[in-house]
Amino acid sequence: MLDIIDMDPLSDVLSLLDARSVISARLVAGGNWCIQSPRYEGVRFGVVATGSCDLSLHGGHGPTRLEAGDSYLLTGGLSYRIGSDVGLQAVEMDDVLAKIANGVAYCGDGADTVLLGGRFEMDAANSAFLLDELPPLIHIAAGSKASEIQRWILERLADELVEQHPGTSAMIDQLAHIMVVHILRQYLASGALPRGWLAATADPKIGKVLARIHGAPLQTWNLDALADIAGMSRSAFSARFSRLVGTSPLDYVLRWKMRLAARSLRQTVAPISTIAYAHGYESEAAFSNAFKRVVGRAPRDFRRSAASNSSA
Repeated sequence: MLDIIDMDPLSDVLSLLDARSVISARLVAGGNWCIQSPRYEGVRFGVVATGSCDLSLHGGHGPTRLEAGDSYLLTGGLSYRIGSDVGLQAVEMDDVLAKIANGVAYCGDGADTVLLGGRFEMDAANSAFLLDELPPLIHIAAGSKASEIQRWILERLADELVEQHPGTSAMIDQLAHIMVVHILRQYLASGALPRGWLAATADPKIGKVLARIHGAPLQTWNLDALADIAGMSRSAFSARFSRLVGTSPLDYVLRWKMRLAARSLRQTVAPISTIAYAHGYESEAAFSNAFKRVVGRAPRDFRRSAASNSSA
């Protein structure tokens, strides 16, 4: 049997999602100001460089106060308001961003508050695999052990947005990715996630199993092999995995394998029989049945729909 290398599940999922930073900017605001941002199905992030402001999600339970050094991640696609007072008459975010000059947008009078922010597009077919694990708003307060790293990222982002060095676009994209992963790490370390695959990565036994699955997703895994990796009995392992992840071990393996197969169907023109074999199935019929059970449509229908959406 081939050697199996453990794979960090979060990195693996982010790779599948093909997250792309579509806009990053610095916002300088002062006086009385408020911005309304519309719904957005990707991920949005922000960091308060100086000053403070309030952020309120549509349908939320009141504004969240953001102080200098705080960061946040918006994952639920909801519209939101941000400003010195979210009850003020708001200007539209699109109007503010339309006037960006050298990576800087302005709102209100003065420069009491400076924020750095951006947003990511993600593969819509797979984004729920990550976003369903997260609350609509993740707020990381300044002063944590990781704040030094966060401050370094913030300073680099600010420099790239203002100075426009050669390679600025590539640098901003990479720094934005680092910022989002850093926020997710801090949130995961806080223990705030109740359950799900992301929360389970922090469990020493189940996290090890998830890393092994993601390291060799096309391996023919069985309950005995996975329980052995965890160093547990079959029954104890199965119960612990299901409690932490929210699904059985073999169901998780199947669902992840089908997500990888879906990517192959979208991104390649390989025959379905070839994709079936590459994902551990001896027959196209068996693969098609498994794919339809997980995804909700047959592979041919899925590929046809994906091609239609990409050309629309």
